[in-house]
Amino acid sequence: MPTVTIQLPHHTYDIIIEGGILAETGNITRKLAPHARCALFADESTFAIHGQTALSALQSADYSVTTSTIPSGESHKTPATVQSLYDALLADHLERKSPVLALGGGVTGDTVGFVAATYLRGVPFIQIPTTLLAMVDASVGGKVGVNVPQGKNLIGAFYQPHAVLMDPFVLQTLHPRELRCGLAECVKHGVIRSPELFDFIASNVPHIQALKTSIITDLLERNVKIKASVVIEDEKESGVRAHLNFGHTFAHAIEATSGYGQILHGEAVALGMIAASRMAENLNICPTGFTDKLTQLLNAIGLPITADLADTDQLMDAMLLDKKVKDSRIRFVLPEKMGSVIIRNDIPPDAVRDAWTAIRA
Repeated sequence: MPTVTIQLPHHTYDIIIEGGILAETGNITRKLAPHARCALFADESTFAIHGQTALSALQSADYSVTTSTIPSGESHKTPATVQSLYDALLADHLERKSPVLALGGGVTGDTVGFVAATYLRGVPFIQIPTTLLAMVDASVGGKVGVNVPQGKNLIGAFYQPHAVLMDPFVLQTLHPRELRCGLAECVKHGVIRSPELFDFIASNVPHIQALKTSIITDLLERNVKIKASVVIEDEKESGVRAHLNFGHTFAHAIEATSGYGQILHGEAVALGMIAASRMAENLNICPTGFTDKLTQLLNAIGLPITADLADTDQLMDAMLLDKKVKDSRIRFVLPEKMGSVIIRNDIPPDAVRDAWTAIRA
């Protein structure tokens, strides 16, 4: 049972990777956050498949469970959804020690996490990610929040969970497109921190897509360790945690201008990584051929390497609403070599435009 511990100055919690752990949700929650009542929030599609397992486990641990589902998809990661979950908590009189559990992908974890962070100024929170993307990225590190029409994740907080429970078996029900989206974040971790992870993915694409248990467990542990090490070093993104945004400055602009859910987050990240790498290569920041190597792997996974995009001026405007903008200057995470990236805020606008052209279909 691989376990990765995140130890921060104010809080320590475990990320547990174990097949079948979903059925142990109640016992684990009882140890971490004992109370008479809890809440289990999930997106509709996940609850239909896995909700009863988690609900039965919580009820067997003597919890009175408040349940509510939210519509699936990025377009429902909104303040309105947050309000609906507040209403459910208030209607059943959940208290400050009542744990809130998020069952689902990154959208669910982000939204429910924001609810947990702000309801009664913070209640115990447990993440149960059910997509590869949520397991390797969204559920680790304490970033929670929602989107608004002006941009992605502009309303949010840092709020660490009491635990993250990862059950590789639930990935058997994951749509192949969602699996590919998770692999985009895995590739990102390889580019920013680990050539070994990049090569591991490249060597095991068929095994990963076939969900071979040993390979998936290894993949999860490798990625979680990378994400955890970055979070421990820089919880509030004042320094190296920004490296995790490789590809995301482009990706968030793609999502905002294409309509949330049209191009999925992992697909946008894949496109954003190619754009950022091409820009770095054009500016002689990384070696010639770097972008081709990255593109080859993303293409082998089945992720998009070009797309129909909005007008470049519209994309550039969307970039200026990114959370990483400082003093009206866009900060880009750019590769120097495999496993190493830098942050630059002095990229000429023409170089950014050329990067958009590189991924335009």
